Amino acid sequence: MVWRFFRFFLFQFAGAAIGFWAHAGMQPLEGAIAGMLVGGAVWVIWDLRRGQKLLVWLREGDTARTPAVGGLWSEVADRTRRLVRSRDKLIVESENRLQEFLAAIQASPNGVVLLDLIGRIEWCNQTAADHFGFDPRRDLLQQVGNLVRDPLFAAYQTEGDYTHDVVIPAPRSDSSRPVRLSVHLHRYGEGRRLMMSRDVTMLEQADAMRRDFVANVSHEIRTPLTVLSGFIETLQTLSLDAGDRHRYLGLMAQQAYRMQTLVDDLLTLSRLEGSPPPRMDEWVDVRGLLQQCEQDGRSLSMMMSQMGHVLLFSLDRECDVAGSQTELLSALCNLVNNAIRYTPTGGTVKVSWSIDPAGDAVFSVVDTGPGVAPEHISRLTERFYRVDRSRSRETGGTGLGLAIVKHVVQRHGGQLHISSTLGEGATFSITFPAIRVRPGPLARRSATTAVPA
Repeated sequence: MVWRFFRFFLFQFAGAAIGFWAHAGMQPLEGAIAGMLVGGAVWVIWDLRRGQKLLVWLREGDTARTPAVGGLWSEVADRTRRLVRSRDKLIVESENRLQEFLAAIQASPNGVVLLDLIGRIEWCNQTAADHFGFDPRRDLLQQVGNLVRDPLFAAYQTEGDYTHDVVIPAPRSDSSRPVRLSVHLHRYGEGRRLMMSRDVTMLEQADAMRRDFVANVSHEIRTPLTVLSGFIETLQTLSLDAGDRHRYLGLMAQQAYRMQTLVDDLLTLSRLEGSPPPRMDEWVDVRGLLQQCEQDGRSLSMMMSQMGHVLLFSLDRECDVAGSQTELLSALCNLVNNAIRYTPTGGTVKVSWSIDPAGDAVFSVVDTGPGVAPEHISRLTERFYRVDRSRSRETGGTGLGLAIVKHVVQRHGGQLHISSTLGEGATFSITFPAIRVRPGPLARRSATTAVPA
């Protein structure tokens, strides 16, 4: 500032000197005064010119360079450039933080919609767009009530009580693929609202499955308990001869066995769902598995009828399979026993183990029973699902056998295939991947001792 005044006085002094020299012979005093005024005016014009340069630079907003104006204006320009750069840096940092925040919301598994004071959409993430069928660009500033027309949501939005959520069907939901959404509004800012959505379809299905499971277990246990209670009351109140007593006790033992089987199957399912997957370095002899299946199957067949069934077991080649012997035996025996239970007396059940060209092992059970209608096949592995409940009661099944088979097969990396023709029988097969199959001891010994031709 001092230098600025010094320059101003310097211009005036120079003008006064020039005016005094120019009018030295006439009126030197008036010439000096005039020169001083002219010098001051020149300095003002020159200073305004520098200010004009600074103003043009500010209008252009080019912070990459500073105009060469000198003096106080140069310091103003430099400080202005620093302030502008600092502001630009803050804007960039704020924009980056905003983009990171929006990216985090975009990655959220929940839908997020920002609503303004009158319920118009200001922004939504892709999850919300998928949930409600929004177009993130076209539907901006649209009333959310015009796009989500469910009556439950409309009432929820009108009431203004956002302490709870509301569950509505998704706009794109249909009977073949129902989708349920939990929608919750939250107030924020000055009258704005945040709408969050969550797909609860799987949760509701799991809850329904849990309720059905409890109901089924209760029903399955209540039936034999009712029978047992009736027989016990009969034995307590009536005087029976030895033959009737023996028959009643036999029926009671049968119902007790049925409950024990149900509990064992439930424990097996619980163990399968809660235990680590079977190891790949534990090998089970397939021949031993088939022999145990055959023994159990023939015992079951003789228990059902003196005539029994025609049981055919075949082993394509000696091999071992990697996995849990207990689980594998449970799965294979379940398929064999199911085939025997549902095949009429005198029918045929063929059980085979073979290796396909790709090296995968295939365990197959083919029966000549009544078969299964196509609409039931996809649901056979559901817990307690029965095609014919009366028939299941007669055969003594618990409705959990194929669910156990499915879990065991999945844990061993295999696939369960079911095919059937109504009235002609059914085929149940398990395919184990080649990585879990190796030649058995007998096959390895034969390969070692064979003499090449």
